[in-house]
Amino acid sequence: MKREEALRLAKEKGLDLIEIAPTAKPPVAHIISFDKFRYQKEKEEKKQRQAQKTKELKHIRISPRAALNDLRIKANQTESFLEYGHQVEILLFVRGREKGNRDWNLKKLNGFLNMIKIPHLINLEPRFVGKGFIVHIAKK
Repeated sequence: MKREEALRLAKEKGLDLIEIAPTAKPPVAHIISFDKFRYQKEKEEKKQRQAQKTKELKHIRISPRAALNDLRIKANQTESFLEYGHQVEILLFVRGREKGNRDWNLKKLNGFLNMIKIPHLINLEPRFVGKGFIVHIAKK
C-alpha cells in the first residue's frame, strides 16, 4: 500500500500510522494508536530488563557463637540463593578475642559450609578480612 493511502486510511480511523520496520523492503507500518504502541513497547522493554537480570552476589553473615538452629536457617537461606543461581558471600563475623583463634573460626566456617546440602563450588577460598572470614560459593 502506498504511503499516502495508508496515511489517509489512518486519518479516517482516527489512528496513527507507525513505521515498525523501516529497513525492510518494503517498509512495514501499522495503523494503531501511538499511545497504545508506546505502552506495548514499554511493557516489552520492562520484560526484557527483568529477563536480563544477572546473577547477583548475595551476602550471608554468621557468627561462630550462633546456635545450631540459627546456622541451619542461614544454610537454608544460602541454599535458596544458590537455587536461583546467585553467588553467595559468607562472612563469619568475629569480635575481639575471637580474631586471635583463627583455627577455631575456620572450623566453624567449614562446619557451616558442610551444612549446605546443595553441591557448591568455592570460588574464593576462606580468607581473613577486617571483620572476619569471607568465602564465596556458587552452585556446581
